[in-house]
Amino acid sequence: MRALQRLLLLTMLLACAALARAAAGDVPVPQQIAPGVYAMLGDADAVAPANRGIVANNGFIVGKSGVTVVDTGSSYRYGRAMIEAIRAVTPLPVELVVITHQAPEFVFGASAFRDRGVPILAHRRAAELIRERCAICLKNLQRTLGDEEMSGSRVTVPDRTVDASTRIESGGRELQLLHFGPASTPGDLAVLDTATGAVFAGGLVNVGRIPELRNEQIPGWLAALDQLRAMEPRVVVPGFGPLVKDGDGFRQTATYLRELDTAVRRAYANGTGLTDAMHTVQLKDFRHYQLYAIAQPQNVQRLYLQLEKQ
Repeated sequence: MRALQRLLLLTMLLACAALARAAAGDVPVPQQIAPGVYAMLGDADAVAPANRGIVANNGFIVGKSGVTVVDTGSSYRYGRAMIEAIRAVTPLPVELVVITHQAPEFVFGASAFRDRGVPILAHRRAAELIRERCAICLKNLQRTLGDEEMSGSRVTVPDRTVDASTRIESGGRELQLLHFGPASTPGDLAVLDTATGAVFAGGLVNVGRIPELRNEQIPGWLAALDQLRAMEPRVVVPGFGPLVKDGDGFRQTATYLRELDTAVRRAYANGTGLTDAMHTVQLKDFRHYQLYAIAQPQNVQRLYLQLEKQ
């Protein structure tokens, strides 16, 4: 009996120590947002040494037999610390990692899970883009965060893929992997826990942060947001920013995309040059959002160049 008590005490101390490390900055402390569903929220700012690249949201879902991880952060170090944070919550093994899209802030922790033999799943197009482009993203992160912070990080191509929406069982829990077609990227997935109605939206939803357009299809993105909102999820973990518990997060992203597209098309039709458009196409309702000064001119440039090619 005493041995069992000592074991329980030791387990509690280890859990507290792991959570303390998380609070100290290794990873965000897991927040239980629904029964068995945990979110780990980044600061939603630009990647920088001060935040160690911990800017995006990710999390995990605890089932009866194991854990499913959704997105893995921007470095091997983050992925390894995430594993420790999961162990502080449950002794169950991680059975699967799901990558929602190929943005660098979401994928480079996957190598820590690959080293532990955990299968990694993504949409087929996301896996292809990770293979084709993420070596450049990794170099950019190494340049920004430094070799020490990015030590051990490497391009980790998912070894399981899907081509369409599908239901899976993982860790003794039913999940829906939702693909609405090309949207914020060609291979977006959202992950719905059917038992609780909690959704990890990945690149589809940004709250209080300007989306960085990279591989988007705006009409498809807007349609995906409409479909996701129509499902009436109980709580949504956006790719960046605070949790969504009503329709406002969907509206933020959709409104920004519509207003940006309209403003750039208007500037182009009026004969405004690219350089001028990058400075003059402003969306005042979004100026207080994070990354506005950086992402807004880049987004204008991207859409303007697309119009020139039409």
